Amino acid sequence: MRISELNFYPLKSGRGIALDEAEITAAGIPGDREMMVVDPTGMFITQRELQPLARLEVYPETDSVRFAMEGQGEIRVARPPADRRMETVVWKSSVNAALADDAANTVLSEWLGRDIRLVFFDEQARRVASPEWAGDNSPVTFADGYQVLVTTTGSLAALNVDMAAKGEGAVGMERFRPNIVLDHDQPWAEDGWTGIEIAGIRFDFVKPCARCIMTTQDQQTGSRDVPDPIPSMGRIRMSADRRVPGPLFGWNAVPRGTGRIKVGDVASVVAERPEAWAIKRRA
Repeated sequence: MRISELNFYPLKSGRGIALDEAEITAAGIPGDREMMVVDPTGMFITQRELQPLARLEVYPETDSVRFAMEGQGEIRVARPPADRRMETVVWKSSVNAALADDAANTVLSEWLGRDIRLVFFDEQARRVASPEWAGDNSPVTFADGYQVLVTTTGSLAALNVDMAAKGEGAVGMERFRPNIVLDHDQPWAEDGWTGIEIAGIRFDFVKPCARCIMTTQDQQTGSRDVPDPIPSMGRIRMSADRRVPGPLFGWNAVPRGTGRIKVGDVASVVAERPEAWAIKRRA
């Protein structure tokens, strides 16, 4: 099997950017989820509660970041100095992050219709993935929990077959916001893999990804008046393991090396699990 897509998401819950190739570090793809919007208290905000984030285009540059939104125009935001900081919270993690200037926060608040602050995961920021799943001292930025999300084309096809059978339409892979998409025909085969190797880099599959309401939103507009994959995942992808409850799609992966990967690279399975992740049988 080969890589069919590479993506990174400079702003947590903002639009993704497709890549032809990517560097891989211990923290994943550099720049992935390096920015985040928070409320005035520092609590993270995502499309779950602020759908217009899907409309926000973000283009990192050397010393600044260009933001654009249809109907609003564009602005350039300087990367903040290291001494301008804010305490933030993303899920159960506290992160001391760099804080964008007041003018940028005012404009972005107007665009998004809510009082927000833009923060950066800079060189002084520190966060690690859950040691229970990822091992000790596994660095991660503002991602939900882990460095890399991997999905397969075969699993998306199987999901869409089930949706079509119920007259529920179809969804694209962008709904699941993966970093690496593998062109692989067999649906759900990834449930039985311990990991993959690409260009000499091992990616350990540490935890399946439980899905939420964000998968029901159009990733260009934020609209929820679109085909919804949650009912189908409820029928065919409900976890039977209490450690990760809910509908599953894709696997969280931890890089165990560094290097570069590109679209078209061969991905090989490191090993098969003794037992694939347990899924509840269809009712």
